Amino acid sequence: VKGRDRWALECLRSAGNEGCTPIDNPAPRWSAYIHNLRKLGLPIETIHETHGGPFSGTHGRYVLRCAVSTIGSGEERALWSG
Repeated sequence: VKGRDRWALECLRSAGNEGCTPIDNPAPRWSAYIHNLRKLGLPIETIHETHGGPFSGTHGRYVLRCAVSTIGSGEERALWSG
């Protein structure tokens, strides 16, 4: 996993059971990153939440439902689910 998909996976991993939302972790394409990670077989739950404010509506909270570890170092570092 690399690039923004890697960034999203590391955010999910750090967030634990609390998960991540585009509101708390702004990025242009959270849904695309989640889609790509799911295609790799990672179990990621979407919890739909409402929010108020001038642009009220709903957003997704994404929660990684497996353990992910970092192996290697530097550029060769990789994330592995297990």
